Amino acid sequence: MLPEGELGKICEKVIEGKRIGEEEALKLYDAELLVLGFLSNLISERKNGKFVYFNVNLHITPTNICIGTCKFCAFRKKRGEDGAFTLTVEEILEKIRTCKSKHPELKEVHIVGGLNPEIPYDEYLKLVREIKSSFPDIFVKSFTAEEVAFFSKLTGKPVEKVLEELIEAGVDALPGGGGEVFDVRIRKKLCPDKISSEEYLKIHEIAHRLGLKTNATMLFGHIEKPVHRIKHLLKLRELQDKTGGFQAFIPLAFHPENTKMSHISRVTACEVLRTISISRIVLDNFPHIKAYWVMLGEETAQTSLNFGADDIDGTVVEEEITKSAGGRRTYLPKERIIELIKKAGKIPVERDTLYNIVQIH
Repeated sequence: MLPEGELGKICEKVIEGKRIGEEEALKLYDAELLVLGFLSNLISERKNGKFVYFNVNLHITPTNICIGTCKFCAFRKKRGEDGAFTLTVEEILEKIRTCKSKHPELKEVHIVGGLNPEIPYDEYLKLVREIKSSFPDIFVKSFTAEEVAFFSKLTGKPVEKVLEELIEAGVDALPGGGGEVFDVRIRKKLCPDKISSEEYLKIHEIAHRLGLKTNATMLFGHIEKPVHRIKHLLKLRELQDKTGGFQAFIPLAFHPENTKMSHISRVTACEVLRTISISRIVLDNFPHIKAYWVMLGEETAQTSLNFGADDIDGTVVEEEITKSAGGRRTYLPKERIIELIKKAGKIPVERDTLYNIVQIH
């Protein structure tokens, strides 16, 4: 049963496939959760039917040494600090070989790491080339907008040139990390040394112009409010209208453990579902909304498949960043993912990085 009055009219607008603005989205955000679930699932199934996508992927972190000062990060280490590491190209290739031997269907290597000025930029290009040479059937989704900006500063090369060189080396897509929350004041409190929201969006815009598909993220459940989330979504929607280069939006639930913000309680499952639902409704031009189970947990990620999400990410072999902040589990067997999707009443679809269908289960 839809609500009456102004809220009911907003719901009808969504059902008719019409776009809503900031004020309407804020009003809708406070609607009953099941109303949001109904609307977001309706949109999701209009776009993707009952398909829920996943892939067999390996996460690799080349280094946890980072010059950043993000308060929400439990992963960063300083040089010489206990637990600090930097992997060689050969060590990374060996990780992929090992994973490939256990999981022959491996389709993606996801590479994101710290901002370590001691690693030469050419080493990253070499890494991508070696991966593509050794494993031509594997997609390389690597380097966030933050890392691209870091490479630009490290080399003095324009961002566009860095992206061109990464593409030439074999990068197939960019992950969405570094989005956090676009609000200037909150961003200054959370990660004062990071690139601005404008720079983040500009790097993605350039990547799209060069033919590179990317994802986008939002970190929520810390000091931001619903209005900041809505404004964040609207900025992404605006860029997507312009370029069409985003593949998926990933709302990331903040994990406070072991961070400088450990006094903050974890966001509730209901708030997660509310945020995913409003994301699906507002981002009417995004093909996919991802429920990143590593940060959401299996149960909440599974439930979100009926609250607007149509992608549960993948097997995520060897994820380290969320684990540092108290993540409970960082690997799901393919069979378990298929089971979770089916029990949610959806159809599991194994995909590659660019959402080409590998197999419908």
